[in-house]
Amino acid sequence: MEYAGKNMELLPPKVKEWVVAMANWCKPDSVRVIIGTEEEKNEIYTMLEKDGVIKRLPKYENCWLARTNPQDVARVEAKTVIASEQEHDTVTITKLGYHVPGALGPWMSTQELDKALAERFPGCMRGRVMYVVPFSMGPVGSVFSKIGIEVTDSAYVVINMLIMARVNTEVLKTIHGDEFVRCLHSVGQPLPSDRPIISNWPCNPEKTIIAHIPAQKKIASFGSGYGGNSLLGKKCLALRIGSTLGRREGWLAEHMLIMGITNPKGVKRYVCAAFPSQCGKTNMAMMTSTLPGYKIEVVGDDIAWLRLDDKGQLRAVNPESGFFGVAPGTSKKTNPIAMQTIFKNTIFTNVAETSDGGVWWEDIGEEIGKGVTVTDWQGNPWTPEKGTPAAQANSRFTTPAGQCPIIDPAWESPEGVPISAIVFGGRRPEGVPLVYEAYNWAHGVFIGASVKSEATAAAEFKGKVVMHDPMAMRPFLSYNFGYYLAHWLEMEDFAKGHPMPRVFHVNWFRKSPEGKFLWPGFGENIRVLDWMLRRIDGEDIAIPSPIGLLPKHDSINLDGLGKIDLDALFDIKRDFWMKEIDELETFFKQEVGADLPPAVQKEMDDVDRRIKEMKQ
Repeated sequence: MEYAGKNMELLPPKVKEWVVAMANWCKPDSVRVIIGTEEEKNEIYTMLEKDGVIKRLPKYENCWLARTNPQDVARVEAKTVIASEQEHDTVTITKLGYHVPGALGPWMSTQELDKALAERFPGCMRGRVMYVVPFSMGPVGSVFSKIGIEVTDSAYVVINMLIMARVNTEVLKTIHGDEFVRCLHSVGQPLPSDRPIISNWPCNPEKTIIAHIPAQKKIASFGSGYGGNSLLGKKCLALRIGSTLGRREGWLAEHMLIMGITNPKGVKRYVCAAFPSQCGKTNMAMMTSTLPGYKIEVVGDDIAWLRLDDKGQLRAVNPESGFFGVAPGTSKKTNPIAMQTIFKNTIFTNVAETSDGGVWWEDIGEEIGKGVTVTDWQGNPWTPEKGTPAAQANSRFTTPAGQCPIIDPAWESPEGVPISAIVFGGRRPEGVPLVYEAYNWAHGVFIGASVKSEATAAAEFKGKVVMHDPMAMRPFLSYNFGYYLAHWLEMEDFAKGHPMPRVFHVNWFRKSPEGKFLWPGFGENIRVLDWMLRRIDGEDIAIPSPIGLLPKHDSINLDGLGKIDLDALFDIKRDFWMKEIDELETFFKQEVGADLPPAVQKEMDDVDRRIKEMKQ
């Protein structure tokens, strides 16, 4: 069947050929190509409001509330797969032949995936519109950028993609042949439905699958409308497909913020930082400095694409055009810049609603007004006495990056911004110092590979178990982790003698034996960044330790901060670190095995030796 949907004439031949094939497979009632005009946006918002999928929030300018099915609230890592012809391309040698997911990448053969998709997609869009969303991750026309075409039967996905990616007809003009990523998405609940549609949110949790075929530049997502599973330009393309393309083409796709920091002398540097989800990337990217004279500007809060220029300088772009941030915990205290950004042109998902037309969530830092009632994220009346959260723990805001008051002037530069430092970190309540610096690039790669953190609500894990999350990329790796580390190492060779960025590790979350945070965090983190920038400038303010370079005594500016227990913050206990290295060695043996690059093994052996040489 030939579909002659709205704006189909705008599609390049190879794109149209694929779209028609997907339409014939999924059987939508109609097809519509999205072109990103204001008139089109308003029409879709009006339709979604009429259908009860979103609700206008009159307290703010052009803000909306969506509630999802309670079974569709987060990324589903257990149902996220990478497909390849050769298992070893995706899975490290220790997992070959087991056909069970390791901690670093669930694999499925392309034949198995074809069968799984054939059981799901035929006829899945009956009764619905198939939207065709042409999008650019990265500034349109930049050497960094990649083009995707997402077909979806969810108008909610469309309005979020219009914020999170660059969606317009210029994108279509940049496509040559079949040089685009094919992104297929369906909520998996055709009409008429044989099951209730809860909260006007169609989904199919029992059959959810989020599949990637990197070699073919294809993504197929079925059964979930949640952002991390359905906005296919985000984690799916920008990280999973992106990291594979990066290896092939000589660049990196990473789970990192990008921020610009100008010191009191007017010197500006850019820093990337990789933390697992809900470990403070957005708060750090939008930091309000407590030290006078510092200026912070944000390029991106979640994903960075890094590429070496002709001189060997590592540069980065934010491939996204919006922020998809976690609402609970965001407040004027923790992130005042975010609070200035999100109350216009924003889609809120699974937060609580107030009777005066606003939103509310835990730790928002604002009391509920007198006479104002609250409806929780599932649509039920709520009071604090109820004993349940008003907002879902992973509730989100989707907001345009360009309206952030501290957006960096170069945030859409097609050349990217020059990176001076890369920072790794996670939630580590004990044992790990506030900050330390790598001795060299290979040591920095080892530090990134050794990242661990408490699990958060961004995925389906329960409780506060400390998990390995190397490079903060564990949920997003799309090829063999040993090959991934080797690619990081070879970036130094590609730089042809140009210095690589300094590498640091931070831990804002260390606690006292009484369970209280030892470091105030948030805007005070500028004091740690100040120390890093002075290290980059060559200041002699670091001393060697078994795990890396630590700040010299009194080298971190604590003026006006009150009593801080630096001894506790920087204490390195031999027993803790011996256990840490033992666990890391076991992790590498079980998950990487012989695919572990010798340079990473050497760095681990050196740390192990230095720790064992410590006095008891």
